[in-house]
Amino acid sequence: MDYARNLILGIVFSSLIAVVALRRGALSRSGVAGAVVTGTLIFGLGGWVWGALLVTFFVLSSLLSRYRSSSKVGLSEKFAKGSRRDLGQVMANGGLGALLAIAYPFLDHPALFFAFLGTMATVNADTWATELGVLDPKPPRLITTGGVVEPGTSGGISRTGTLAATAGAAVIGLIGWALWSLAGGQAYASLDGRRAPAGSALLIACVLGGLAGSLVDSLMGATVQAIYYSEQRAKETEKPVEVDGSPNRLVRGWAWLSNDWVNFLSSAVGAIVGTLVYVLMTPASV
Repeated sequence: MDYARNLILGIVFSSLIAVVALRRGALSRSGVAGAVVTGTLIFGLGGWVWGALLVTFFVLSSLLSRYRSSSKVGLSEKFAKGSRRDLGQVMANGGLGALLAIAYPFLDHPALFFAFLGTMATVNADTWATELGVLDPKPPRLITTGGVVEPGTSGGISRTGTLAATAGAAVIGLIGWALWSLAGGQAYASLDGRRAPAGSALLIACVLGGLAGSLVDSLMGATVQAIYYSEQRAKETEKPVEVDGSPNRLVRGWAWLSNDWVNFLSSAVGAIVGTLVYVLMTPASV
């Protein structure tokens, strides 16, 4: 693989996409910087299949954030950030993928691709669950207690959200399978005595990895994620401070564990599950 050429192409493509996203309101200025860095590393070091999966996630998540946006206006007060992704959000969703891409030229092992699939499936599943789950007419229930909570509450899950998470993970798996096939499949053959993984393993890695990561995201949101109470709005929120700079009171969780960190850690869970699927489903050569 010509990494120097791919890195240059990665800079060009990610910059073009980031500028378009900025103009359409999908990225903030700091988000542009994060998108260029992660896009360049993932496309340049992972390859075009990795890059295409990243673009798939970004495009689909941006479109979903605008879907029935008028119905989500009241929920924005609960979320730490809006639909314009900043540097923290971009790195939370693409940072681990970029780290895996950096390792790929040195290790050159297909297990890293499965880890990347699990990462992308998790962040896509979580986005779909959030953007579509809040539209469920029935209120969500807290994952830890089963108690009814308000839509948008961290740790709240619903049938619609769970189905959306499954669909989001499966979409990454199906597109990954298609791209893997176009790349010849054997490009990801193992060097550890295993044959090239079956295409179906990619789909299973994404569905299981995405669901596991999404559920861990909800579990952390209900237990250890930093949640604050806004005296101004008399409700819980993920925002540590108000727009006017007034601090909100921490009511539960660890102060350092923001939603961005929760997203990053849950994507790591998806990566681990994706890797395990590779190990279990890729037979050793005889």
